[in-house]
Amino acid sequence: MAALLIPAGGLVFMATPAQAAEEATATFTRTADWGTGFEGKWTIKNTGDTTLNSWELEWDFPSGTAVTSHWEAKVTKSGDHYTAVNLGWNGTIAPGASVSFGFGGTGSGAPSGCLINGKACDGSGGPDPTPTPTDPTPTPTDPNPTPTDPNPTPTPPGQHINLGYFTEWGVYGRDYHVKDLVTSGAAEKLTHINYSFGNVQGGKCTMGDSYAAIDKAYTAAGSVDGKADTWDQPLRGNFNQLLKLKKAYPHIKILWSFGGWTWSGGFGDAMKNPAAFASSCHDLVYDPRWAGLFDGIDLDWEYPNACGLSCDNSGPDSMRKMMQAFRAKFGQDQLVTAAITADASSGGKIDKADYAGAAQYTDWYNVMTYDFFGAWNKTGPTAPHSPLTSYNGIPQEGFNSADAIAKLKAKGVPAKKLLLGIGFYGRGWTGVTQAEPGGTATGAAPGTYEAGIEDYKVLKQRCPATGTIAGTAYAKCGDQWWSYDTPSTIKGKMNWAKQQGLGGAFFWETSGDTANGELVTAIHQGLNG
Repeated sequence: MAALLIPAGGLVFMATPAQAAEEATATFTRTADWGTGFEGKWTIKNTGDTTLNSWELEWDFPSGTAVTSHWEAKVTKSGDHYTAVNLGWNGTIAPGASVSFGFGGTGSGAPSGCLINGKACDGSGGPDPTPTPTDPTPTPTDPNPTPTDPNPTPTPPGQHINLGYFTEWGVYGRDYHVKDLVTSGAAEKLTHINYSFGNVQGGKCTMGDSYAAIDKAYTAAGSVDGKADTWDQPLRGNFNQLLKLKKAYPHIKILWSFGGWTWSGGFGDAMKNPAAFASSCHDLVYDPRWAGLFDGIDLDWEYPNACGLSCDNSGPDSMRKMMQAFRAKFGQDQLVTAAITADASSGGKIDKADYAGAAQYTDWYNVMTYDFFGAWNKTGPTAPHSPLTSYNGIPQEGFNSADAIAKLKAKGVPAKKLLLGIGFYGRGWTGVTQAEPGGTATGAAPGTYEAGIEDYKVLKQRCPATGTIAGTAYAKCGDQWWSYDTPSTIKGKMNWAKQQGLGGAFFWETSGDTANGELVTAIHQGLNG
């Protein structure tokens, strides 16, 4: 309860039970430290009995210690004094609940003079003693000690899977690197990363871009641990950065994903000898040069016994035979997963392969519940590319997440082995006059890298959502019409996934999110809320 000090009489009064007490504490921890820099986290907890609708945190750093980046809060400074305020989505804290935000910094100093909403951060009402974050023993004079974390190792972010695809080519034009998983706050929320893509050719798994994977040199500023690559070190590139990420966030499991839309054409040939195919992939995934990096393999065949960029006619049992061969080679201790179609139409791609038979050998399926509709149909009708459910006027029955999940479950795939797919991008048309779905168009809307597709981080600014349908959002701006998921619609989808008993969710792909990780945070909060 709040203590109210009356200076004139020197009397201390306690708030009566009938009074709503708005109180909070704030605790600082160093979640990582690499000598030349560190990552810090503030956790704000509502210790009162009324909901906090906003928060403002203030602290001082000694000279030589400074904040260099931040996420999940707005941080400003005046000299050595810092002020952090909530963003729009994380200002409300129920009694007993807490929120966190993180930052990157330099120096070895500890924060002092901490105030949360104008009061001492330890909840004592007096000056903040602020014990150093690496010292598990609070300052003896602290009247209400708040223990600090003696072990800064991040804890696993919940019981549900939150998996993100990291693209190998993102280090080029997209300028997205492994370190961005840290600075965005994504690393502490992800449970798994699918590194994409390796190729499938000549009956074997092969590397995609070896320069990006193992040779690209990183400066100290661009490296996860703040240490620059040297010209003679045996491993550089994404693989070395991911190894550093796993060291800082040991809860994260990393799989190497092979195939994808562009490189799925080799699966049919490789499946002429499933055992040899699996053996080649195993040898590559566990090459001694990057020992300890990968925890398994993800097979992204688009699509067995059906058509994607090319068509496959290897038969309905090819999926089951592939997963059986890979499980036999990789064993029970390594992850073996697959990305699969979400086409639940009658006689569609789900019906073309034995996904239920293959599931017994598979840890989980990434069900690609996105790209149902898009500007490859250049005149429309406009439709959300990732509808959760069907709706009146949907262009194709069976093209929605709920129908896909229901069909896979009905065929015998356990719900816990299904992950719901989320796109961190939108699909759009141009030449559209109708605000609601179902309008006509003249072609694909312009995109940064490809017409008809754009990252969420761009669309949220350029074409904000104007409506929702079937559990996802759409936007009309000028003559363009886009559909994409927002933090709000993602949380709705996560609630649905939990109700369905699914194993969690995955998303394509990490670089589409905002710099402070709005979407990965929404998945994390939705799955664990």
